Amino acid sequence: MIEKKHIEDLKKLIGEENVKSDKAHLLAYSYDATREHFKPELVVFPRDEEDVSKILRYCNENLIPIVPRGAGSGFTGGALPAKGGIVLAVEKHMNKILEIDMENMVARVQPGVINKELQREVEKVGLFYPPDPASQEYSTIGGNVAENAGGMRAAKYGITKDYVMALRAVLPNGDIIRAGKKTIKDVAGYNLAGILVGSEGTLAVITEITLKLLSKPKLTKTVMGVFPTVNDAMNAVYKSLAGGANPVAMEFLDNLTIRAVEEKFHKGLPINAGAILISDIDGNVEEEIDYQISLLEKFFKENGCSEFRVAKDEKEAADIWFARRNASQSITIYGSKKINEDVTVPRSMLPKYLEEVEKISKKYGVKIPCFGHTGDGNVHTNVMVDKDDPKQIEIGYKAIEEIFKMTIEIGGTLSGEHGIGLSKAPFMKMAFSEEELNLFRAIKKAFDPNNILNPGKMGL
Repeated sequence: MIEKKHIEDLKKLIGEENVKSDKAHLLAYSYDATREHFKPELVVFPRDEEDVSKILRYCNENLIPIVPRGAGSGFTGGALPAKGGIVLAVEKHMNKILEIDMENMVARVQPGVINKELQREVEKVGLFYPPDPASQEYSTIGGNVAENAGGMRAAKYGITKDYVMALRAVLPNGDIIRAGKKTIKDVAGYNLAGILVGSEGTLAVITEITLKLLSKPKLTKTVMGVFPTVNDAMNAVYKSLAGGANPVAMEFLDNLTIRAVEEKFHKGLPINAGAILISDIDGNVEEEIDYQISLLEKFFKENGCSEFRVAKDEKEAADIWFARRNASQSITIYGSKKINEDVTVPRSMLPKYLEEVEKISKKYGVKIPCFGHTGDGNVHTNVMVDKDDPKQIEIGYKAIEEIFKMTIEIGGTLSGEHGIGLSKAPFMKMAFSEEELNLFRAIKKAFDPNNILNPGKMGL
């Protein structure tokens, strides 16, 4: 699809050093965290917003598919060049924190800024950027916005969309738009920033992001509860939150995950427990922290908690969190391939959801360890199979399809933070009516009538 003329034209537009067609670059940009493989025909590195505009205008005129990419850490193939064409990589040049505005408590950043880098910089001046996806050490803010990433602090602080105040973006025809303002209130016109957040790079290329910041809490404490069954733990989650508890995080591990972490790391976890809940509480005064901990202890124990532990110091807190942070790598003891989904259900339906997952596990004869962000109903559900056994892989995907169907039936959604991309695109018809899908298609066509921008994603 891309001719030599196109490559030479792009070199003239943005500089020869920023256009790569060698095998090494094409291979490096053909993967993401899904480990699927789609080779681009070209990789370009825009230096600034004007370069993005020139590249998109050229691609639109020549009907060349183009895929925006941050760090390539996504789990659904959102940054893969499924239709060939060009990968537009922002991490090399467009990676600067442009402003930390103390008076208005906002930050302006380019899309290639690493999440953790932004967190570190704003915390140096006493401010706080809460969204903390598990990939925070390497995922970019642009990618977080495109996928509407969450994280462990979402129970109290929300997710990426709750912090995006304004965006600058380039449309597929090269036009540059501003969406939103630095103001706290803005109800003038349609919410274009809201449409672009979570759009997975299918509507426009984001070039600048204005983010709301908070004052950094002075104190944090960690607690852990041990429960005899998953149902007990899940009841404790939604009853604690309905009862006034306001934890930063409410994370859980089921028995399979607990056993996997213990087998791999020998941390002294209670391997006979049905589940454990791990929570952080933050605030500015000890009395506030102590009150919140007392609420959690009350609701945990009312729902079968056999052991309630409060970390005495940062080291003990880190030891408690170790199990959750290493859950994903530990469960590989159950299979060499992990079909990992991030479905989300209403918190009150968590007991029902995990009960049904257990039935599906027995039906298909596969292990399905679960862990995740139960404070917001987001459960990482992992069907474990042998990557070298095609029959097991087929069974695994049948189990996933049944899990998706059940999730929708109980009022849940296909994804809480990973997005749809390629891997969940076939299930969009399960989650949305034809009228709703037609509306999505109409929005896509309004932004991108030639369908050059990240084509083939989200089932559109």
